[in-house]
Amino acid sequence: MDFDFAEHHQLLRQSVREFARAEIAPHAQRWDREERFPKELVSKLAAMGLLGIRIPEEYGGSGLDTTAYAICVEELARIDGSMALTIASHNGLGTGHVLAFGTEEQRRRYLPKAASGEWLAAWALTEPGSGSDSAALRTTARRDGQGWLLNGTKTFITQGSVGGFCVVLARTNPDVPKQRGISAFIVDHGTSGFSASKHLLKLGCRSSDTAELTLENVHVADSQRLGEVDRAFMDTMRILDRGRISIAAMALGLGYGALDMAVRYAKERKAFGKPIADFQAIQWMLADAKAELDASALLTYRAAWLADQGRPHSEQAAKAKLFTSEAATRACNSALQVHGGYGYVREFDVERHLRDAKLCEIGEGTSEVQRMVIAKHVLTG
Repeated sequence: MDFDFAEHHQLLRQSVREFARAEIAPHAQRWDREERFPKELVSKLAAMGLLGIRIPEEYGGSGLDTTAYAICVEELARIDGSMALTIASHNGLGTGHVLAFGTEEQRRRYLPKAASGEWLAAWALTEPGSGSDSAALRTTARRDGQGWLLNGTKTFITQGSVGGFCVVLARTNPDVPKQRGISAFIVDHGTSGFSASKHLLKLGCRSSDTAELTLENVHVADSQRLGEVDRAFMDTMRILDRGRISIAAMALGLGYGALDMAVRYAKERKAFGKPIADFQAIQWMLADAKAELDASALLTYRAAWLADQGRPHSEQAAKAKLFTSEAATRACNSALQVHGGYGYVREFDVERHLRDAKLCEIGEGTSEVQRMVIAKHVLTG
């Protein structure tokens, strides 16, 4: 969709689009088939500034705003959902938590390495028994001398096995309401007792690293605590608000990418003596997808604009993620239908876009959770 973006945003979009076409498009299908995180791409992502989008320049980052962040994720997702997810989670969750709530010492230790690609960031909230009810987490952190001892299991952790550090959410006070007794800790890769115990095989986003993490008597110094004791759950909600904008942007890019494929195919493919684009049945599928995606873009970039203005955006981010993720799945499904039998085989990228898009209805809060968030604002507003 054509927005009246600032010139620097337009230039950023063009540069990321060219990068994705040159460095990701030729390999995305193979990476997906191999279900392998492409470590060889990390240095190129860093050189483009994509690993430090939101990190201030004083820490080695690009110091860009939320709108720029969304643009980057959208453009990557037009080509590959896996790399869009990598950039979204690295910037929005792991480094985002350190940037928002870390001490100056923590920022100087972790953010430059995150921006340079030396360390990718992971963020561990979800557990095998706590997904949508995230405050029900069972990982514990108890005082141990001058530090803390962490025990538990985390799952569905992006960059879980390739991250240089991980922000881990753990229960520090079992005697208060569950939302009020959670703290965050930065755990370095290689810390004794901290390991990626299982690489998860997925429907989509297969070249994004997703792992189960195990913490067995992991000792961290109190200097590794991120934010105030027992206050991390509210910090987490703030992190997720901005993160939902990035997932909406990812869905938007996947939807637009699939629509582009469908339009090209419909103009080239002939049936009954003419391009299938001439048939009303095909035209209506394309029209519905375009209308819903353009509406999604308005929701997504409104939420990003509000975040950049420092204004409340929890409701708007939830609306953007809910509507855009579901619209993208419908657009990708329609695009596959336009391709007919060819859409069902892996020779064409459209089936990968559909598999990748489904994650956007689940990750960083399911569609059902987004409806709960929106309803809360409706009923109290």
